[in-house]
Amino acid sequence: MNHELPVVFAIGATRAFGERVAAALAVELSAHEERLFEDGEQKTRPLANVRGRDVYVIHSLYADAGESANDKLVKLLLYVGALKDASAARVTAVAPYLAYARKDRKSKPRDPVATRYVAQMFEWVGTDYVVTLDVHNLAAFQNAFRCRAENLEAAPLFARHFASELHQGLFAIVSPDAGGIKRADAFRARMEAPLRAPVPMGFAEKHRSAGVVSIEAFVGDVAGRIVIVVDDLISSGTTMLRTAQMCRARGATQVYAVAAHASSPRGPTTCWRATRSTGSW
Repeated sequence: MNHELPVVFAIGATRAFGERVAAALAVELSAHEERLFEDGEQKTRPLANVRGRDVYVIHSLYADAGESANDKLVKLLLYVGALKDASAARVTAVAPYLAYARKDRKSKPRDPVATRYVAQMFEWVGTDYVVTLDVHNLAAFQNAFRCRAENLEAAPLFARHFASELHQGLFAIVSPDAGGIKRADAFRARMEAPLRAPVPMGFAEKHRSAGVVSIEAFVGDVAGRIVIVVDDLISSGTTMLRTAQMCRARGATQVYAVAAHASSPRGPTTCWRATRSTGSW
């Protein structure tokens, strides 16, 4: 056994993704056991020796047809705890989609701040490092964790895709709400480098109340341009849809929607997605 190589686990529905990660690292996924008891409680334990090892656990915390986000979060926390009890030297939790990251502040009296509570749970079980992808609010994420935490970005992949696929045309980058302006502006900067041309930016003004989304205003010139609407998460798709409709109404020739995390009728999945609309949404 080579103790210099990391030990990599992928639990639950993230196994297929974990196999691709392990292949890129030139290691094999380590074996583990998962059991579901009659009362719905679960047990997950490593079958490989992790004593003194650098361990990575890959488990994306999106809800799907088989497990809720709560189920997956508890499974990951218990597994990290089991690894620390088994004397792992360091445990890194890799959660490409981090559940409860959207509820990062009090928007109403007595609201929970779920991001902070989840961070405390990771710390309590002994997690050394948390890695996620395109977290909803980077500042809130960085401030919530006392252990080391890293946010990876899909923007470089998106920018390379569009720069290579769409060689000609005028572009505009649009944020579907004011809260995503920094994300869209960073993407705009990445697009300008390979295109060697200025790329303007716009944004929609979104209002959400009791789960109902309305787009009240739009800022930016998109007439005659290919529009790329950039967001971190597509949940129901309502915000993206209404933003795309506003862009089309203002003369956009094509509308692309990109998000690191997207939903399907069966539940959210973590993916890198580029969707084109050349007609009505």
